[in-house]
Amino acid sequence: MTSEFTGKAALVTGASRGIGLGIARELLGRGASVAITGRKADALAAAAAGLADDAGVSPDRVLAVPGNAGSADDRAEAVRLVVERFGRLDVLVNNTGINPVFGALVDADLDAVRKIFDTNVVAALGFVQLAWRAWMGEHGGAVLNVASVGGLRSTGAIGAYGASKAALIRLTEELAWQLGPKVRVNAVAPAVVKTRFAEALYTGREEDAAAAYPMKRLGTPEDVARLVAFLVSDAAEWITGETVRVDGGLLATGTLG
Repeated sequence: MTSEFTGKAALVTGASRGIGLGIARELLGRGASVAITGRKADALAAAAAGLADDAGVSPDRVLAVPGNAGSADDRAEAVRLVVERFGRLDVLVNNTGINPVFGALVDADLDAVRKIFDTNVVAALGFVQLAWRAWMGEHGGAVLNVASVGGLRSTGAIGAYGASKAALIRLTEELAWQLGPKVRVNAVAPAVVKTRFAEALYTGREEDAAAAYPMKRLGTPEDVARLVAFLVSDAAEWITGETVRVDGGLLATGTLG
């Protein structure tokens, strides 16, 4: 691993497993101190311990902050603890996302749709506001929002989730304009990545699901994590307001499969 993040601190939300955990592992391996959030304290603590062990680093470089991204108090506590422990907050990765609504939007429960937008969009903005006030507004930094190819093209099945990710992509562009030049804001748009969150989309039919992709396989958390690490690094210092697809070429086919 490289050491381009040595001396820097990152906060990755929704990182007890899946893509978020993969991103945290990548940043830690590249020298960052990393804080992770998640709703389940036990799972989060285990993830934090595993991160330190896997990277062979001191547990002091990994901070687990249990909490709900939808709670303003929990968001504020997470940012406060990161700055208290590490003395800074250079990188914010908004990875938390939920998708409890499937099927036709005309039949969707509106309270569930509101919850999707509150968690996937409003909470992300809330974390950005807190990071800006706590550190980035004065010292600079990088924000990375985990969106989805569902935010770039209609799916028919996960419309509310896709609409929330489209809003997150638009939020990324707006924040990039407003927070530059001190803070860069970008997003990534994964297709189906092999995680528990997405397993309903491929379990029992992975070969068929992967056939739609030019790369003939589904994504892994590591595929996303490596791209995220680049976008929040100094190597991407003139890139902001972008949403980069990491989709095995899926959208190049003109369909979401």
